Amino acid sequence: MKEKIALFGAGGKMGVRLAKNLQKSDYRVAHVEVSRVGQQRLKDELGVECMGTDAALDNVDVVILAVPDTMIGKIAAEIAPKLQPGTMVMTLDAAAPFAGHLPERPDLVYFVAHPCHPPIYNDEETKEARRDFFGGGAAKQSITSALMQGPDSAFDLGEDIAKVIYAPILRSYRLTVEQMALLEPGLSETVCATLLYVMREAMDETVRRGVPKEAARDFLLGHMNILGAVIFNEIPGAFSDACNKAIQFGKPRLMRDDWLKVFDHEEIAESIRRIT
Repeated sequence: MKEKIALFGAGGKMGVRLAKNLQKSDYRVAHVEVSRVGQQRLKDELGVECMGTDAALDNVDVVILAVPDTMIGKIAAEIAPKLQPGTMVMTLDAAAPFAGHLPERPDLVYFVAHPCHPPIYNDEETKEARRDFFGGGAAKQSITSALMQGPDSAFDLGEDIAKVIYAPILRSYRLTVEQMALLEPGLSETVCATLLYVMREAMDETVRRGVPKEAARDFLLGHMNILGAVIFNEIPGAFSDACNKAIQFGKPRLMRDDWLKVFDHEEIAESIRRIT
């Protein structure tokens, strides 16, 4: 039989996504959820019953912590004494492991798996897949994984589970925990989410100055599409002289000269400290 997985936070938004995909696999899953609302959601949507912590951890092979970053350290510390050597503890984000919130148990396997989410430029053919922006449902997405501690042979099991919970999969990448932290919160949140937020504010400002909202939105999203395709080499091409001139003068107006320091180890560590 396949390995036994204890899924903590199984009734949460992310937990239900994982539980749904795990149902399609051969893994044996014990669902753990403290919230009555979450327990009922699992029963209504997936027809599964939750169980207590001790029963879920009995002869368990893998524990998945589908819980908020701020809860990982607390829950991991509570369950660690109940885990047999060699048990894998999997988190879905690098923040808590990077911050040192996992217990000192050298005999446990610590694995991190995080999705890339479906890419903007894709070959999805169905409307359902094209509207699956999160992933783990109809659209293909790539995933990143890191074996933080444990024998190298454990990576294959962790990656296989990651491919199940985030399916369908486009590509799978093996990284270190620090590399994953550079990607999130560094690249995806500190940089990408912030700049997208600023772009939304810029769009709203053009509306405030008289541009119809629908026109401003269509104009911005359309230009994000073609400009992004050129910048990320999705298509061959080059910006016009006018566009390059706008970038030349616009970037120093919008960005500090030292903005790349957001990727320094100390900056990443401080960012993670704030969210964990």
